[in-house]
Amino acid sequence: MADLSIIIVSYNARADLVRCLESLHAAPPAIGHDIIVVDNQSSDGSAAAARQWPDVTVIENGSNLGFARANNIAIRAGRAPLLLLLNSDTIVPAGAIDILVAELNRRPDAAVAGPRLVDGQGRVELSFGPMPGPLNELRQKILFRGQVLQLPLLSHFVERTTRKPQEPGWVTGACLLVRRSDAEAVGLLDEGYFMYLEDVDFCAALRARGRRILFTPAAEVVHLRGRSAATLPVQTRRAYRLSQVRFYEKHRMVWAPLLRLYLRLRGELTEIK
Repeated sequence: MADLSIIIVSYNARADLVRCLESLHAAPPAIGHDIIVVDNQSSDGSAAAARQWPDVTVIENGSNLGFARANNIAIRAGRAPLLLLLNSDTIVPAGAIDILVAELNRRPDAAVAGPRLVDGQGRVELSFGPMPGPLNELRQKILFRGQVLQLPLLSHFVERTTRKPQEPGWVTGACLLVRRSDAEAVGLLDEGYFMYLEDVDFCAALRARGRRILFTPAAEVVHLRGRSAATLPVQTRRAYRLSQVRFYEKHRMVWAPLLRLYLRLRGELTEIK
């Protein structure tokens, strides 16, 4: 039995998926591992492309089940004690996974470890943060925009912050290492989220059990960010808003009615009950 299952959910991102798998095979982690690709009914040949590697298990869903449910299918299909949730639009350099595994093994009080993420040009991504709420979301947006626009003060702050090990509220599911025992203890990912914030909710559930979340900058992974999502901007924005409402109703109940009102005034999610 493998000690680590690397789980990749893919939806119409064939080129990114192939690039990701190539990086995993060019410099495989030292830990015994298997790779599971869950395809959410892609129409671009993603599943067939993944099968060119005989050591990759491909699970084809009959419809687009979303990120949380697809990951859960793969988790239930395996038995490895460690699970790495990995986006198809990542490139994993040599040693990155082994560093995450070593850090998690060093910290029995921790459930999750996530790496430092950079884009294709080496610019860092703010891939962790405090639990979302109105002020924290505003802070994240300001820092994100400052990094995208390369505003000196903000980009320097993000660069400096992401060089330090942290114990944040969450790390992104783009590359998230978790112990199976912890994942199963919280019932895996909440399948009520189709896309977005399921990783944050997952970390919240783990922290509620007294478990730690580790941001580990010694491990660095390239994240090319949302290629499949970018092809459907209206749908992905709606998916984010639905997830945002669900998250607030679970974790920020005081603010949830105000969020609903704000979205209705903006003409978003008018049909939500």
